[in-house]
Amino acid sequence: MIKIFTLMLSIASLLLSAYYAAGTDMSKTDGLRITSTAFENNGYIPSKYTCDGTDSNPPLLIENVPAKAKSLALIVDDPDAPGGVWVHWVLWNVLAETKEIKENSVPAGAKQGLNDFRKNKYNGPCPPPGTHRYFFKLYALDIILSPDTRSTKADLEKAMKGHIIEQTIIVGLYSRR
Repeated sequence: MIKIFTLMLSIASLLLSAYYAAGTDMSKTDGLRITSTAFENNGYIPSKYTCDGTDSNPPLLIENVPAKAKSLALIVDDPDAPGGVWVHWVLWNVLAETKEIKENSVPAGAKQGLNDFRKNKYNGPCPPPGTHRYFFKLYALDIILSPDTRSTKADLEKAMKGHIIEQTIIVGLYSRR
């Protein structure tokens, strides 16, 4: 029974990944939503927000946060990196009332964990040749988290387990010239 359940979860996870990767426009849902004024879902991220520019986070708009959410978390990663998924930003304890994460800023009270550059900040796309996808994954949580600033994406995901009310995603593309 446990093996069947595990298999079903694995299949569901793969289908969800394929759904997001296929270019589904998550901004048209009625639930939690993340968008950006800098790029459209599955559109190109301007170089300003990459290592070729100022390497600052793009502006992000947040809508339809569930009423029972106590905080938000954000993970930005690149599943197309040659060595596996590369993490660009780990952010948690964003106030549930937050409607916007402004360009080159961290919302008041939010905490940043270690990205794969080993820094507590946003580091933008900086891929080797080819176009890469950057997943901006937003989570509405029923708790305020307590990981410390040495926490990684894996630590955050472990802390969020069982506390995710709703989640959404926007995907940006980038290739270096």
